[in-house]
Parts: sequence; C-alpha cells; structure tokens
Amino acid sequence: MQRTLRSLPLWFSAAWAMGLTSLGFFVVPMLFMHLPTPAIAGAMAGRLFSVQTTISTVCALALVVLVRTPRLAFSNATGGPIAALALAGALMALLVEFAVSPHIIARDNLALWHGLGTGLYFLQWLCAMLCFGKLVLAKNASASTSDNAPH
Repeated sequence: MQRTLRSLPLWFSAAWAMGLTSLGFFVVPMLFMHLPTPAIAGAMAGRLFSVQTTISTVCALALVVLVRTPRLAFSNATGGPIAALALAGALMALLVEFAVSPHIIARDNLALWHGLGTGLYFLQWLCAMLCFGKLVLAKNASASTSDNAPH
C-alpha cells in the first residue's frame, strides 16, 4: 500500500504535464489548422483550456498534499521544491483562467493578453515538467537505494 501511495505523485505529475503538453502543443494548433474559422477554433480552445485548468489545479494540489504527507517520506529537498513548483503552476493556471481569459474572450488588446496567457501557460507547463522530472529522479534514487540494500 505504501508503495502505491508513494507512486501517486508521479502519476499526478504525469497527468498534469502530459495534459498540458497534448493540449497546448498538439490539440489547439490542430484546431486552428482544421476548423473553418479562427473564431470557432478559439471558442473550442477556450473550452478545452478551462477543462485543463481544472485538471492542472487538481493535479498540482494533490502533488502538494502528497509530497508533504509525512508517511510518504519525501525529503524536504525533494518535497519542498515539488510543492513550490506545483503551487506556482496552479497559480498560473488560475491566473490564465480567471484574469487573462476574460480579456481574450472580450478581445481586449488581444495580442497583449494572448501573449501573457501563452507565457503563463508555458511557465505552468515548465513547472509540471520539472515536478515530473524531480519525481522520476527521486523514484530512481529510491530504487537504486533499495537495490543496494542487503537481502
């Protein structure tokens, strides 16, 4: 049971990082390439980004709780940075959803707000990827330590 619980942060970070990757780098560009108008593609992209915000927030907050849970035994050197990155990523997701998106929908200085939203999305993606990478390194270090333990 402990082993399963300890692997949950890796799964949450993978879901978060791969959701952002798939949507931002593949799905949304395909919408703009294949839907009849940019307005239709933009409306659909906005709906998908809203769903991704929920997924991102849930995954990021789950990561914070899990890496700070004492019985999962994440060190402060691992858990602290992951928690900070996850909180930063969740904050960026929420900023895009509730501060940036309304300006994009209103077409208010579209270049500025779209650029800001894109930048925040990229930074959120970077936070998710760094969380994933740190968890993979921690899992590998844990595996190599247990491989060297006497049987």
